[in-house]
Amino acid sequence: MGPKILTVDDSKTIRMIVARAFRTFACEVLEAADGVEGLAIVNREKPDIILLDYTMPVMDGFEMLNKLKSDPETRNIPVVMLTAEAGRDNVLKIARLGVRDYLVKPFKEDLVVERVGRIIDLKAWNEATTKAKRYDDPLQILLVDDKPAILDLIKSGLSDTNWVLNALTQAGQAVDFCSRQMPDAILVSLSLAEGAGFMLFQMMRAAFKTKSIPIFAMSVKTAVEEQQRAQQMGFSAIITKPIDVEDLKAKLARALNLDTSYRYFVQQDGVLLLKLPPNFNPHVSNDITVNLRAKVTESVDAGLGKLLMDMSPLTTADVNLIRLGITVTSLCQELGVKLTMIGSQVVSTECKNYEETKDWQFVNSYEEGLSQLSGASSGAR
Repeated sequence: MGPKILTVDDSKTIRMIVARAFRTFACEVLEAADGVEGLAIVNREKPDIILLDYTMPVMDGFEMLNKLKSDPETRNIPVVMLTAEAGRDNVLKIARLGVRDYLVKPFKEDLVVERVGRIIDLKAWNEATTKAKRYDDPLQILLVDDKPAILDLIKSGLSDTNWVLNALTQAGQAVDFCSRQMPDAILVSLSLAEGAGFMLFQMMRAAFKTKSIPIFAMSVKTAVEEQQRAQQMGFSAIITKPIDVEDLKAKLARALNLDTSYRYFVQQDGVLLLKLPPNFNPHVSNDITVNLRAKVTESVDAGLGKLLMDMSPLTTADVNLIRLGITVTSLCQELGVKLTMIGSQVVSTECKNYEETKDWQFVNSYEEGLSQLSGASSGAR
């Protein structure tokens, strides 16, 4: 269902406006007509945010807020106060109560969505039900950097993906771009003139529509203070220049929670096949490790108790391969899964130079691997 939003107001009209404002979002809107009823719902439902009217019969907003703040289980629930007065003294009085924000009546639906969206994560129904994106989906990446060499480097590095790179040189252009089209992620240079990169981040985070977009800061490796400021502000990640494009792609995949498992895992012929790519590197190893337990558990649940780890595309065995192999072996032992590895004579020999891997069983081909997992003689090395 999503987050729970509680409106406590004696005005049925206000409660109706709030309910209507969030009708297109994946959330649950709860209602109470006074503080007593509101506290009962809070204790029962544990809402994620409360819209609380200041003036109500039975128990007003001030008394209900005091009770919320005095209870360890409810004191951290964010509260937005609803008030009919906009005067400076009244606003200061509300601020001292410890609320996160306030709204002056009457207010429009889009304003209440904007204020609540600053505090909790809101997703539209269609967004919440959309399936997870894959690494090979045509993602929209927005680059904001005034250095042509950076554009050329990233454009070349992303050429093996289906991602679309939109390049701009000014922060203002990025704001206009996002008003027309939502990127999946933003890469912004912190060296833009007059701190424009930092200002762009603040504008993106302040706006409801862009508050959840991953924003990466690009910074020269030695600009330590600049990077510390970016971390404190809450950038999704820091990309140091000169840019390692493989590292950039890996960080984008993690930030966007992209499904990459299909690149390595497939269920076929009654086994789970884990196929390592020719460009096996630390990023690939980490990618596989992240998905490993879920994919092996899924195969076991489907009745496949066999795993074939195909290293045949590799010409040598480095420490990353050894670590991955140990992880795979340990998991298979834990789950009772039969394991066989495919690899060249060179890879097999190099792997067995390590004490932890001397018992690994290698075969020459996929067919031999299937045969060994089936219990037939395979002549495994």
